[in-house]
Amino acid sequence: MDTRVKGGMVEIVPREVTQAKLDRRSAAAMRHRASQTECLAERFEAIVAQHGARPFLYFGEERITYAQADRRINQTAHALRGLGVQRGDVVALCMENRPAFLEAWFALAKLGAVAAFLNTNVSGRPLRHALSATGASRVIVGEECLGLFESLHAEAADALPPLWLWPDPQRPAMAETRALCALDVAALVHVAPDTTPPAAWRAGLTAGDPVVYIFTSGTTGLPKAAVISHARWLITGDVMQVTMDITADDCFYCFLPLYHGAASLSATATAVMAGASLVLRRKFSRREFWPDVRRHGVSICQYVGEICRFLLSHPAQADDHLHPLRKMVGAGLAPEIWDQWVRRFGPMDIFEGWGSTEANTNTLNLDNRPGSCGRIPFWERTNLRLVRFDAASSTHPRGPDGWLQLAAVNEPGEAIGKIHNYPDIVAGRFEGYTSAQDTERKILRNVFEPGDAWWSSGDLLRCDADGYCWFVDRIGDTFRWKSENVSTTEVADVLGDFPGMLAITVYGVQVPGHEGRAGMAAVVMQRGATFDPAAFHAFASARLPRYAAPVFVRLSPEPDMTGNYKLRKVDLQREGFDASQVQDPLFVRVESAGSYLPLSETTLREALGG
Repeated sequence: MDTRVKGGMVEIVPREVTQAKLDRRSAAAMRHRASQTECLAERFEAIVAQHGARPFLYFGEERITYAQADRRINQTAHALRGLGVQRGDVVALCMENRPAFLEAWFALAKLGAVAAFLNTNVSGRPLRHALSATGASRVIVGEECLGLFESLHAEAADALPPLWLWPDPQRPAMAETRALCALDVAALVHVAPDTTPPAAWRAGLTAGDPVVYIFTSGTTGLPKAAVISHARWLITGDVMQVTMDITADDCFYCFLPLYHGAASLSATATAVMAGASLVLRRKFSRREFWPDVRRHGVSICQYVGEICRFLLSHPAQADDHLHPLRKMVGAGLAPEIWDQWVRRFGPMDIFEGWGSTEANTNTLNLDNRPGSCGRIPFWERTNLRLVRFDAASSTHPRGPDGWLQLAAVNEPGEAIGKIHNYPDIVAGRFEGYTSAQDTERKILRNVFEPGDAWWSSGDLLRCDADGYCWFVDRIGDTFRWKSENVSTTEVADVLGDFPGMLAITVYGVQVPGHEGRAGMAAVVMQRGATFDPAAFHAFASARLPRYAAPVFVRLSPEPDMTGNYKLRKVDLQREGFDASQVQDPLFVRVESAGSYLPLSETTLREALGG
């Protein structure tokens, strides 16, 4: 650990020391080219040849070696090939964290097909849009997720791609639900050969081609599918391996969903590159976290700040510091939580970072500086810049010369990454989304010189005099809740036709003791109509993932008459759900009641889990 505390003061690591670590990362990234023929399948098969006898996956009581996993993947590839899947095809994958997820994904990679990961929390309109956005021709569905497709099948079965069932003995579905599937793909896998599929099946595939589509966490009503190439996946794993000095003896704990980039890119790719192992858990469990860590010798964990806060809320134990966990990587770990964590669970390397699935730039805290999301020792050696952003007008002010302005020291600015389009070089490239329109919306042009292009992150960061970066907030109408980004515009669009509703304003409010912001909706009903809390709960549940449904509702008597929507939203956010400032009726979403209940200390505790 390179940041030390002496006499109550943080000792700053020399810039050259931090830069040397960054240079190692850059060297690992620059090894890959878009034209190379080494892709996910080739790298995985090379790792199997080297580490075949070593454990790859732990799942419950199951232990699967690299060689065993490879044979299962080969069987799956043969079965899918027999069903007509070929190079370039897009096959959606909807499954919880379990070995079958990786078997199906890597099998598609061995065929040169593209896997489109579906969020296992969405159904209805968002799910329909996800299938359309990726152009998936088939869907491999874990039995545990079949219920998500019932409403789509009932609405328009002919418009739904064929569903291929992958059974789940632990989460069996009803017979009528299983009937939604065209076939049981796992039954075909069991009788397929386990020999390595011929490389000719993916002939013509290069590392610049997509390997997976991952929906960004900013997806509520209309998600965006980020394009991830084989080269990007390889780069992520190689870069993180050298960053954290990962070896085959390491073990990752993976409870974050594999359909998100944090688990499938950072954790999985890094583990595979080193021949390390992964402990898979379907969902995070506070009770089982430390037993899992100790049982499997977990040395590395991917986190989000809310998880760390939740673990700290458990009563302290005498053996809290007795465990093999020595490194953590993630985002959202506030300085005060960071300090509590290391005091209670012992010193460890914490790699707090900033970035996104589709980003062409990122930062990572390599110095153990509490709360910082990374450091830029020398700005001329990175494609990242922080530019001034006017929140009132939602614009980037330009200087007298007509160009965007760099944020000053400790001034919040939007993080942007210069897009490099050098032939064959993947590092710095913005691979965008499946939608060309969505891709273009994330690009700023003519920023510092004629014709330049920069990826717009939508995040505000600030940088101190020592080059350390600190996350500030999301820009505009997007807030983060339960490790997911929620678009207020999309939520308002989805809920806007609730029966009897005249107007709805959606925004995020701060909740003491919780990371990010919780969703709140100011609802105005039509004259003569009454607000039905249970009906609104059912309406939101049917159309939105749970994390995107408003936690609070404010029943307003009339819509804003000023016409200045931004200022009104600021006032609403400032007042939040503070009953001393808000005279309107306030409600809170209580899942156990299946309704929104009048806000009180008791209902608030029930809604937020204590």
